[in-house]
Amino acid sequence: MKSLSQILMLSLSIFLLSCEMKPTIGFLVANLEQERWQKDIDNFKANVEDLGGIAIVAVADSDEKVQYEQALKMIADGVDVLVVVPVNRTKACEIVKTAHKNSIPVISYDRLIKDCNLDYYISTDNIGIGELQANYLTKIKPSGKYGIIGGATTDNNAYLLKLGQMNVLQPLIDNGSIEIIFDSYTKHWSIHEGYEMTNKYLQESEDIDAIIAGNDDLASGAISALKEHNLEGKVLVAGQDADIEAIKNIVIGNQTITIYKPIESLSYAAADAAIKISKGIAPSNGSVTVNNGKRLVPAILLQAQIVNKQNIEMTVISEGFIKKEEIKKR
Repeated sequence: MKSLSQILMLSLSIFLLSCEMKPTIGFLVANLEQERWQKDIDNFKANVEDLGGIAIVAVADSDEKVQYEQALKMIADGVDVLVVVPVNRTKACEIVKTAHKNSIPVISYDRLIKDCNLDYYISTDNIGIGELQANYLTKIKPSGKYGIIGGATTDNNAYLLKLGQMNVLQPLIDNGSIEIIFDSYTKHWSIHEGYEMTNKYLQESEDIDAIIAGNDDLASGAISALKEHNLEGKVLVAGQDADIEAIKNIVIGNQTITIYKPIESLSYAAADAAIKISKGIAPSNGSVTVNNGKRLVPAILLQAQIVNKQNIEMTVISEGFIKKEEIKKR
């Protein structure tokens, strides 16, 4: 008969062996500047653990060099797969190259990493999001003066959103119905940039009908500028991410719509793909590919939803993305 100490040692050995067998997934996140990213992290970690893995997270605070160093550490620590929200769409290519030298696959999460042999891409249909924004506003205002506040030039999503927006706007521009009065990308997707771009125009003219912003922080900045000119609620504003502040602005009529990305589904798809890849199983992708400038990358592209004043309860609240009591706090 084995002694108690032998039994305990055997149990410990079995436990340690089971831990070692669990795939370790590294999750590199660009920043936490937008509130949605903490939700992505929380959901991703929970999903990886539920699927039998271990998730390690690092946040780069928008510094591409820091993100690369974080990737090197995870690679040295022996992660099985890297999932990356890139700080810079092209510079993150070095993360992919270094990971591949160490036989570690890389999944690009939400934002596409360009010009490299990326293994997988999981995101929403960002061209479709741009089309949703422009379609909604042009249904209300099929003619008039429109401003466009694009996202960060380091983020490939900014260009995809613009492509979708222009798919809708260009025919109306061509026939003279819509005039684009300002149109520029930003550096950081920030409230300040949304404010500055809108305010610069409003100091010269208050003749404006609609603003399409790349995300809700940019939209919030635009709304702040509109308030200073007593134009809040009089100008259509579209954003993206379904931030709490955006939902509050929609409720009081200062923002027209936001776009709700299915973050829970997105994080699950990434976690599921990472676990499968770590076991040598190819994730199902329905034969969807995205060209990143180097290759056709296997991809999963989820669909987003419009959130307006009428469907807040049926979308972000019913799905638990935002609590009803949070909206009432101002």
